[in-house]
Parts: sequence; C-alpha cells; structure tokens
Amino acid sequence: MKIELTDVTLNYHVSGEGQEIILLHGWGANIAAVAPIHKNLEQHFKVYSLDLPGFGESTEPPSPWRVKDFTNALREFVEKMGIEHPILMGHSHGGRIAIMYTATYGDVNKVILVDSAGIKPKRKASYYVKVYTYKAAKNILKLPGLNKYREKILSNMKAKVGSTDYKNASGVMQQTLVQVVNEDLQHLMPKITVPTLLIFGENDTATPVSHGKRMEELIPDAGLVVLKNAGHFAYLDQLHQFNVIVNTFLEKDRRSS
Repeated sequence: MKIELTDVTLNYHVSGEGQEIILLHGWGANIAAVAPIHKNLEQHFKVYSLDLPGFGESTEPPSPWRVKDFTNALREFVEKMGIEHPILMGHSHGGRIAIMYTATYGDVNKVILVDSAGIKPKRKASYYVKVYTYKAAKNILKLPGLNKYREKILSNMKAKVGSTDYKNASGVMQQTLVQVVNEDLQHLMPKITVPTLLIFGENDTATPVSHGKRMEELIPDAGLVVLKNAGHFAYLDQLHQFNVIVNTFLEKDRRSS
C-alpha cells in the first residue's frame, strides 16, 4: 500500500489487529528485511512495516535528508494513519529514527532498538586520511587544466574509499548516508522515558555491543540483551530467541486471542 506524504510517496504493509507497532528497517533494506518480525507480531498486534524513503518501493527524498527529516516523515505517516501511542521497533538506521521520534514527540508506548545506530562511530586515523585526501583532491582538481578530469578521478576515489552502502546508493542517498552516519543522537537518549528494549548481536561490527551498553546507560528505562552467535542482523541470526525476547517484552500489550 502507498500513502502520499509532503515530500515522498511511502510504501507500507499492514496486517493484524490490536496495539499498533511500526517496524523501521535498516539502511539499504526494505519491508522484506523485517518480514520475519512482522509475521511473528501480526498474531497479536496491528503491525506496520514501512519502506523508508529512498528504499524499497518508497520514493527518494527530493534532497539529502538528515535523521530529522526521516523522523518528520514518520510523524506525518502516524498522523495521517490516525495511529496513537505506537510501539516503535527500529533496526540499525531505523533505530536512529525511533530514537529521535520518541525523544521528540514522546507519545510512544514502548521502543525496541535492534543493533541500533545513533552513536557516531569512532573512526581510525586511516578513515580521516581518506576523507581529507578526497576533500583536498576536490579542491586541487578545480585548477585549470585539471578540472576536465575532475569527475572521473573523484568517482574513482569514491569507489576506493566508500563503504558498500555508499557505493550502492544514488547521489541523493549517498549524501543522505554521509549526513545520518555523522549525526550523534546520544543527547536525545535521556529524553526517552518509555520502556526500551535493546537487542544487539555479540558479533556486530557495524553497531557494536559497546553502543548498546552506552544506550542502556543513557536511556532511563532501558534493558540490554546480547544475542550470542549473532551479527548486525541479530534478529535473523537468532530469530527464535529474538522472537521469544520480544514477545516477553510485549506480553502485556498483546491482543487477547
């Protein structure tokens, strides 16, 4: 199903009855990525899975977005659908949106953050060398005689230094990725006052367990569960265990059979 928002057309899937839950996937993913979670929850809840703007069948933003823009789009969706006090579940990039939404609006029942982004990663010196080399090259290649080679050289440099997510994204989404990964949301976390479940994979290298521990410290009513033998997609690596944990956390919110 699709709904027209101010800046984008949003694709979503909804099923089930009861307390409303909104599932927010990670960067580069879509509704299909959270389908196993949706299938489990639809038995006792009304579940919405969204293709976030720029992913799946939703349209791209008209210009590079920040986390705030994704949050505003989610707010518009919630209001247009008449959803009240939803439970938010966000994986990775979707977690960023859940964090900012809850801290900003507050009218959320519970939050589940799965391998969530939101803490700006510490970079190794080699990362900054690549970034500053690229920025220097951009300026040097503006010089007469060099500017005709500028785009080709910069494209080659991007291919060498960019992440897989960056390489796979369009121009607008590449710029969006750069902006969102450099946003640190730690200042918002103490404003999340609702019960919050944190689930991280012990082998996650994209959003490590240390980030989960930091979130647990900053969010007043948060508890962290670390799944063994699981990586950045902890819910897929340990789906049964994940579902048991989530079902327990949401037990009081379930629609009676």
